Amino acid sequence: MLTSMKVILDHAHKNHYAVMAMNSINMEMVRGAIMAAQEEYSPMIIQFGCGQMKNHAHLEEMVPMITELAGRVSVPIALNLDHATDYQIIADCINKGFTNIMFDGSALPYEENVERTAVVTAMAHAVGCSVEGELGHVGMAADSDDTNVDLYTNPEQALDFVERTGVDALAVAVGTAHGDYPAGKIPQLDFERLALLKKTVNMPLVLHGGSGSGEENLRKAVQYGINKVNVATDAFSVGKKAMLDALEREPKMDYMHMCMEAEKGIKQFVKNYMNILGSAGQYRFLDAVATGNE
Repeated sequence: MLTSMKVILDHAHKNHYAVMAMNSINMEMVRGAIMAAQEEYSPMIIQFGCGQMKNHAHLEEMVPMITELAGRVSVPIALNLDHATDYQIIADCINKGFTNIMFDGSALPYEENVERTAVVTAMAHAVGCSVEGELGHVGMAADSDDTNVDLYTNPEQALDFVERTGVDALAVAVGTAHGDYPAGKIPQLDFERLALLKKTVNMPLVLHGGSGSGEENLRKAVQYGINKVNVATDAFSVGKKAMLDALEREPKMDYMHMCMEAEKGIKQFVKNYMNILGSAGQYRFLDAVATGNE
């Protein structure tokens, strides 16, 4: 069932686990993720960004498909617009059925970030759509932004930010970055800062740049207060590898079966993530309610 991301993350915040948010640009990724969610009794967040939407994940095709697939399962599924900055695109996505907007004003001066995020929050909340903001800046792994402490989120400023913007979740910078890290590198997260952020704002926190962060870091990030983990690079790599491995086993495999292999690989990848983040089994009670065995 398609629902607000706020509903999903408030439950995760209250029950101390995190939800996977996977950038998904086609049917195979979406269906693999949603079926994994149903089989693991886990919530799931499907998302894509403006660049992905322009290049391949077209709004007019993706939203009806995601709505249909989410409607077939009993677990909650959210549809999030990732790293949005343009008011017109945001308004269009809200009107088309997105259940959350992630507004990224992290590269802006602080006061402008507050002002613009508050505008998006007012726009979205008016029609029941939730909002994720970002404070601090999660940059690029290729630029070593994960080690630039100047980009990390300040806890006192974070409290001011959430109070003035009214966001439902906050993306924080504590030592991760987007994209591929150099070979063999695992980022070092500032868990002390993360714990202070959680204590200070007492709300759902989001970790961007989940790809390549390592299972130990992810588990510990959840313990210290993360409730949503964004994954893109690793998901795309899994889909690609599943296709290449299938072709190596069977060089004459046709395109349809290659897509099926990609979906199968994505599905297992998502299931593994759900168990790492602690979301697996969180909605098992829904089956009991449906069958009258609660």
